[in-house]
Amino acid sequence: MELNYKKLGEQGAHLIILHGLFGSLDNWQTIARQLSSEYQVWIIDQRNHGRSPHSEEMNYLVLADDLLAFIETHQIPKAHVLGHSMGGKVAMTFALMYPGKVDHLVVADIGPIPYEGDHLPLFEAMLAMPLEQLNDRQEAEDFLKGRIPSPSVRQFLLKNLARDTNGFSWKPNLKVLHQHYRLLMGFDTFGKMNGGSVSFLRGAKSDYINPADLSFYQSIFPFAVLYNIPDAGHWLHAEQPVLFLEVTKAVLRYEIPDSKYLIE
Repeated sequence: MELNYKKLGEQGAHLIILHGLFGSLDNWQTIARQLSSEYQVWIIDQRNHGRSPHSEEMNYLVLADDLLAFIETHQIPKAHVLGHSMGGKVAMTFALMYPGKVDHLVVADIGPIPYEGDHLPLFEAMLAMPLEQLNDRQEAEDFLKGRIPSPSVRQFLLKNLARDTNGFSWKPNLKVLHQHYRLLMGFDTFGKMNGGSVSFLRGAKSDYINPADLSFYQSIFPFAVLYNIPDAGHWLHAEQPVLFLEVTKAVLRYEIPDSKYLIE
C-alpha cells in the first residue's frame, strides 16, 4: 500500500509522525515544519485516512506493516517515530515488532492499554450527514452543530470533508473505521522492547494516561519516561504547541527536559 506523505527537511536523522483517529498529515504540518530544521520529517496519512488508500483491513499489525513498507520503500534505515493517539499505538506496535528500525519512540497522550473510547457519537454524526444534499461547508457545520457541542472537535472533523465536481465526501473510510473501532481501542501487549528510548507525553488535562500506570508501561518499555504537558488535553500538540515542541525536541536530542515536565 502506497501511503500518502509529505517530507519536510533534508538534513539530520529521520523522524516519522503518525496522526490519530480521524486525523491526517495536515494536522501535523506546523509541528513538522518547526522540526524540519533539525530532522528529515515524514508526515504520513495512514490507511483509511487522508489521501491514503482505503482497505477492509484495519488493525495495529497491518498498520505497523504499512509503516515498515513505507520505511523500506523510502530507504530509511532507522527513524525516530512520533505517534499521537491511534498513531501512538501504531508506533508502539511497530517498535515491539521491529525494534531495530526505531531510534527514539515518542508517544503522545496514549498508553499501551485498552480504552472504552468516546468516538461513537462522532461516527454517528459523520455517517448521518446527508453529503449528497450539501451545498457548502457551512451547511455541514450546521448539521454537526446539533450533534457535536465542541466547536474545536467539529472543525477537526470537518477537515476530513472533501469536495470535488461530484460533491462532498469523507476522506476517511468511515465504514471500516467504525466497524473496527473496538479493535482500535484495544492494544495487544506482546513481549517487551529490550532497550531503546521511549518517551510518553501526557496532556495534563487529559485522562488518556494515568501516571499511576507508568510501572505497567515500563513492563513493556523498560526505559519509558513520562512527561506532562501543562494546560493541555488530548490534542496536546495543538493546544500547547510551544511546550510540546520544547519537550519533543529535548527527548529527540537525548537531552533531559526541564524537570517540571517529568512525572516520576
